[in-house]
Amino acid sequence: MKKLFIPILLSLVAFKGMAQDPGNENTGIENRVITTGVPFILIAADPRAAGMGDIGVTTSADAFSQQWNPAKYAFSLSKQGVGVTYTPYLSKLVNDIFLGNLTYYNRLNERSAVAASFRYFSNGEIELRQTADEEPLLVKPNELLFDVSYSLRLSERFAMAVAGRYIRSDLKLQTALADASAANSFAVDIAGYYQSEEIPYNDFDGRWRMGFNISNIGPKLKYDEVGSESNLPTNLALGGGFDFILDEYNKVGVSAQVNKLLVPTPSDSNNDGFINNEDDYYNESFFGGMFSSFGDAPDGFSEELKEFTWALGAEYWYQDVFAFRGGYFNESDDKGSRKFASIGAGFRYTAINIDISYLFSTSKLANSPLDGTLRFGLTFNFGDTYDEY
Repeated sequence: MKKLFIPILLSLVAFKGMAQDPGNENTGIENRVITTGVPFILIAADPRAAGMGDIGVTTSADAFSQQWNPAKYAFSLSKQGVGVTYTPYLSKLVNDIFLGNLTYYNRLNERSAVAASFRYFSNGEIELRQTADEEPLLVKPNELLFDVSYSLRLSERFAMAVAGRYIRSDLKLQTALADASAANSFAVDIAGYYQSEEIPYNDFDGRWRMGFNISNIGPKLKYDEVGSESNLPTNLALGGGFDFILDEYNKVGVSAQVNKLLVPTPSDSNNDGFINNEDDYYNESFFGGMFSSFGDAPDGFSEELKEFTWALGAEYWYQDVFAFRGGYFNESDDKGSRKFASIGAGFRYTAINIDISYLFSTSKLANSPLDGTLRFGLTFNFGDTYDEY
């Protein structure tokens, strides 16, 4: 079946690498796309961030801050909240591949908060058979993670957070090597978030926001004893934003974010004409690779700049009841060519938030697996409220 190869493509290489000719990885020429294991971690799991071009490190706090910047929970307006989202994947080809997300947060007091989340990526049901008449063997490869975080306000306007994450990638097929097994790893995040007080200007009030998150710092994944190890998608996210508070009914927030994978760039370090397990790219430790990733691109600084992605997004709120969102995400054609625009909307009724988003692929080289995907999110906020403004 055509679905047989989908999980392998999704899970052994980053989904952004689908835009490139797979032959490039073996020849070491032209495009050097950075690939990692468990790329589902990089998929925007909530429709609010997805509706603003995958921006979340610097937006205001919400239930889904765990993926983007857990330090934001210390500025949450509600004491507790539960959020659940559903994201179809490759929806134009199949209907049983999806990403599900469940998050809970609790603002303990004026200074601190805790949160936990569970993400599950289903690769669908696959039929394995040797002949057309043979009874099929049904398998369901999947990947998941569970994480917890703690955020603390170090000052009235700045907070930091740490998160711990368990990751499991179960892609073993019964027809594969006997020693193949589910790959397990753990990772940590280090994040910070700044939110200014409300500042009066001539025609409006405003608020500045800034944030960073170094996420998925952890050991490599290994599926069997003879195979190569895969780096986790360790990522550096930096962002800034500003809220235009026009009056008591209307507010517009604009945000910008840049990302860089802290993973070594594939290169033919031993000059044998191929990028393979003999190259230092595969043998470098995850910790050393984080630092070398800033200066290991074979074409120098110009190629390093191409490894940064950028996104712009905006969100309009009317009476804190209805929201409309839009955003754009860009990646270099030489590094994956992910380019898309997105729109979204949100509705808030008492303690319930409903969010949706839709993605339009704009890349000329490759269509996004999420093109035409409608994402859904539901949040329940409860408990006391805090006045941060």
